[in-house]
Amino acid sequence: MAVKLSCFILFFMLIESNVFAYQYQVGNLQAWNLPTSTDPKVYTNWPKKLTFKIGDSLLFLYPPSQDSVIQVTKESYNTCNIKNPILYMDDGNSLFNITSPGVFYFTSGVSGHCEKSQKLQISVYASDGSLPEPPAYGPSGALADTAPSYPTVFGGIPTGPSPSSSSSLNIKTSVYVAVVIGVLVCGLVGDMI
Repeated sequence: MAVKLSCFILFFMLIESNVFAYQYQVGNLQAWNLPTSTDPKVYTNWPKKLTFKIGDSLLFLYPPSQDSVIQVTKESYNTCNIKNPILYMDDGNSLFNITSPGVFYFTSGVSGHCEKSQKLQISVYASDGSLPEPPAYGPSGALADTAPSYPTVFGGIPTGPSPSSSSSLNIKTSVYVAVVIGVLVCGLVGDMI
């Protein structure tokens, strides 16, 4: 009887398990664009309300003929230098998968938009709660004669019509498979006792 009760509890724990990866639409706006006069600090205030984690993703939506999004260094973010970005996205449906902790900087790739506050800084904490220092981008010391090497911070851009439904489907499928396996194991163990 105790085994069946344990299996019953396990079953409901698996059903109620939360998915700990979120897809955030940047700014919770209809589009990644210049801030409005009614909310000029939207991209400064928006990330302060959230806690980003490894596994989360940022979705930038915008008309591809009118805008783009780039990931830049802290220095480029502060000076609105849009030359030599770390990543450049211009498909209008840009999804960035967060794969490591750190502080990350984004701005519009359109000249003049960064100066008008279309830029975003997010902090992603490590599992131990620490915030790693950002890597030094660019050559230094013995590497002065070589091009800078940038770490892979975000995963590749998904292809296909609906990246969010695809990743959501994979997560849901994993949860359901875990539930089915848990029920089968409990049934087998319960029958043996």
